[in-house]
Amino acid sequence: MSLLRTLLASLLIVVGGIAVLAAATDGFRAFTSETARRIDVREHPRALPPVPLQTAGGRMTNFARLRGRWVLVDFIYTRCMTYCSVQGSEFARLQDRLAQPIAAGKVLLVSVSFDPAHDGPAQLAGYQRRSGDREAGWLAVRPANASGLDALTHVFGVTAIPDGLGGYVHNAAIAVVDPRGRLIAITDWDAPHEAERYVRHGLAQ
Repeated sequence: MSLLRTLLASLLIVVGGIAVLAAATDGFRAFTSETARRIDVREHPRALPPVPLQTAGGRMTNFARLRGRWVLVDFIYTRCMTYCSVQGSEFARLQDRLAQPIAAGKVLLVSVSFDPAHDGPAQLAGYQRRSGDREAGWLAVRPANASGLDALTHVFGVTAIPDGLGGYVHNAAIAVVDPRGRLIAITDWDAPHEAERYVRHGLAQ
């Protein structure tokens, strides 16, 4: 009997552990917080706040004004020599691959600086030049105020922590915003074809 009780107790512990793991990983679909974030965005699209944004050209805009197009968004800071420099080059290549829908006004690329105190219009323009900007369909912008930056980083799930050396440790991704102005997907920063696939699928519908 004692052996049977031990086996039953062990079974209950295993079953309980499986139930807890299933709940914590959204039915075994998410084993990291990043995966959980991506699943949540895909299943619950997020409306973007109308945060005022200053472009590299000095003009003011916001995501509400960009509705009606598919928008691919990344977050950068212009002094970054790692992720951001690669992301910039990838956005330049996306300009080539999506040249036709960009020219038709159906697609736009947007790089948002999470270091607006340093990244003014001149710095944003320099970042685009260094990245090989084709000068069509790509906006580099910065939030006009701290509350706007907080709102955007919250919605997009961006984390940027000062590294003590004048830079930041930050996560990186390419976000997909649909023509209704909703964040609908987050893709890997180093796999822009994933974001491109979302856009082309949406354009084909």
